[in-house]
Amino acid sequence: MTWDRHQLAALAAVVRTGSFDAAARELHVTPSAVSQRIKALENASGQILVRRGRPSTATEAGHVLIRLGEQTELLEREAAAELRGADDVRVRLPVAVNADSLSAWFLPVLAAVAAKHAVVFDVHKEDEGESAELLRNGSVMAAVTAEPAPVQGCASVPLGSMRYLPMASQGFVDRYLDGPLGATLAHAPMLNFNRSDGLQQRYLRTITRRVASPPIHFIPSSAAFNEAVRLGLGWGLVPEQDLRPDEASRPDGLVRLDDQHVDVPLYWQHWRLESLLLRTLTDEVREHAAVALNDT
Repeated sequence: MTWDRHQLAALAAVVRTGSFDAAARELHVTPSAVSQRIKALENASGQILVRRGRPSTATEAGHVLIRLGEQTELLEREAAAELRGADDVRVRLPVAVNADSLSAWFLPVLAAVAAKHAVVFDVHKEDEGESAELLRNGSVMAAVTAEPAPVQGCASVPLGSMRYLPMASQGFVDRYLDGPLGATLAHAPMLNFNRSDGLQQRYLRTITRRVASPPIHFIPSSAAFNEAVRLGLGWGLVPEQDLRPDEASRPDGLVRLDDQHVDVPLYWQHWRLESLLLRTLTDEVREHAAVALNDT
């Protein structure tokens, strides 16, 4: 079966923007035209592709066709860029990456790829445990994820582990941790990146040997999270590479709570597609990760 590229683009736009009106604005057509394209695509596939609502979302069948449309567009734009040999045709490449990787080592990857190809990146910042879902539903073509098993249609490459160390400011230690670590840490203010962040609880259970319910601050930014630890707002697990070399020797430096650490294995998953751009991106990811991450 041959699929209409304009209809596939309309489907992707509706799901990406969440509404037919927003998709119409993005595609520079009328909402009626978007609706007609979706209906035609549903008639051709014999299945409902979009759950109409606020926001509009894709069905499982819709996700299959979104992936097809994204793959087709990538290959078409790569071919156009190669034939013209110019930067006026830029390939859009959506990728997902967790906040700590984005902050610590992933941006140089994007810069290295952009120096070699005419590309614009659409970066989705997602927890490493959540990013694989974006691959499944076709929202991204590649992702840094904690899931080793490859998503259907994808290849999985082990990258190494991000190591996190339990840290707090000296003032925080003096105020809250004046006693056995397990007993005091169970009640001391804790930092979480967001409500999906389970790293601190994972470490806390190893110390307290039980499920504790300390007060929690939610700080949804890697840089702000680390700064909140330094300011004594709470204790938290800080990526090892984010610690300053002179941290321990400064009066306001951080204190490592004990000699334990939490390692989070990371994997690079990408669509199985004969794409020069995806191949270059994967090579750069592996090269930079080999320097930045610990061996798994």
